[in-house]
Amino acid sequence: MKKIHLLILKSFIRPFIVTFFVVMFVLLMLFLFKYIDDLIGKGFQWYIILELMAYSSATNVAMALPLSVLLSSIMTYGSLGENYELVAIKSAGISLRRAMYPMIIVISVLAISAFLFSDYMLPIANLKFYSLLYDARQQKSAFLIKEGVFNNSFQGYSIRVDRKDPDGQTLHGIMIYQRNPAENNNNVLFAKEGLQYRTPNNQYLVLQLKDGIRYEENPGQYGNNNRQRFTRFRFKTTEQKFDLSVFDLKRTAESDFSRNFQMMNAKQLRHYRDSTQHHIDSGATTNFRLVGAYYRYFAFPHKYKNKTVAYIPYKPDSVVKDRIQDLNIKSTAIANASNEATSIKNAIKLRADNYKNVSREIRSSIVEYQKKFTLSVACLALFLIGAPLGAIIRKGGLGLPVVVSVIFFLIYYIISTIGEKSVKEGDMSPLVGMWIAIFVLTPIGLFLSYKAATDSVLFDVDLYKKFFSKFIPKRFQKNAAR
Repeated sequence: MKKIHLLILKSFIRPFIVTFFVVMFVLLMLFLFKYIDDLIGKGFQWYIILELMAYSSATNVAMALPLSVLLSSIMTYGSLGENYELVAIKSAGISLRRAMYPMIIVISVLAISAFLFSDYMLPIANLKFYSLLYDARQQKSAFLIKEGVFNNSFQGYSIRVDRKDPDGQTLHGIMIYQRNPAENNNNVLFAKEGLQYRTPNNQYLVLQLKDGIRYEENPGQYGNNNRQRFTRFRFKTTEQKFDLSVFDLKRTAESDFSRNFQMMNAKQLRHYRDSTQHHIDSGATTNFRLVGAYYRYFAFPHKYKNKTVAYIPYKPDSVVKDRIQDLNIKSTAIANASNEATSIKNAIKLRADNYKNVSREIRSSIVEYQKKFTLSVACLALFLIGAPLGAIIRKGGLGLPVVVSVIFFLIYYIISTIGEKSVKEGDMSPLVGMWIAIFVLTPIGLFLSYKAATDSVLFDVDLYKKFFSKFIPKRFQKNAAR
């Protein structure tokens, strides 16, 4: 490998690693901002939050990798152009295309790695991330008694406290409402003050109550005395225990989420698409048999002496007006036709709705299948834009390259999102919708590569001033100069 190629590779690897982790960090912060309300105050262990963040980072690779390739390529070639290193390379008789060969190889290896990641590792990361996130969002909030608010965290209990001391443990004006549907009784407890604490094994929450009264309503006994009983107890001190196991994280079986398309690899997606399409094709034959019972024999072409006789297309107006003269027969024919049409509609309505849902699922599976390839090709397409663009603008660092890369990435992301939604709605072919962003950006990258190879001054402001000055009268130019 030539020293020039080694120089370019070293100039690319460092900004690529930095920008990749910076983008991953930004996307991780967006994840935390989005789900912060579902995670705070639920008593999770620290490793649960860390596990969620790790899985979220894996799912963000599909967005972070293309942006990092674009930004780092602009920074690399922009820095080489700003330091006149590209000029030295060209003066040595090495063209820009030849200097890009090792970078193209590296990006190709990166694209293949991205495909393998999206096909093997990303489905597993999605499965673990969404299953854990679902359980975390379904988890009850950690038991925090607030002043003047009924807390229903414990099943069968409602707890209200008028005031809490600054220590957070001493309570005043306590009311505990308990309902037991099995025994059909209601209990209400009032206490002037109390103290709350947890047992050493963190299994129970204990409330030590002082100076209170307890009211109980119990159904009557069977037999002679079947009247409802009301009992009142006064106490100086008593304790109430509440089981804290309801706040433990309950994990749902990951198999319940495995049918989602984001949790499937390419082989599973192909199998689902083929099997579902076969089911639709077999259902079409069943639909024909179901509807055929409502049609008359002469409505279909039939064979007569080994010859297919085509039926004559009927004209509704001529049948009703010309061939049927009697008004009663005419109204009966119209009513029978309307009933048959209604029967056919009711027979196929449910099947038509099912066909729409299944077709939408097939399109969604195709979207996920194509995503595994578009991620790899997007890295190549954005590199074709970033490398020549950096050579043209000749600016390194995190200033102008960041602005330019964000603009092009937004164009790619918006177009791909619109195409994906159009495919899922059935308004666009899956091949066109999922690859339209690549089709738009690749010609731009080839055009910029040509301009960079020919030392084009595409972003030279003076060039555009001279061009537009031809259309401005000289007197206005003199006034502007003054």
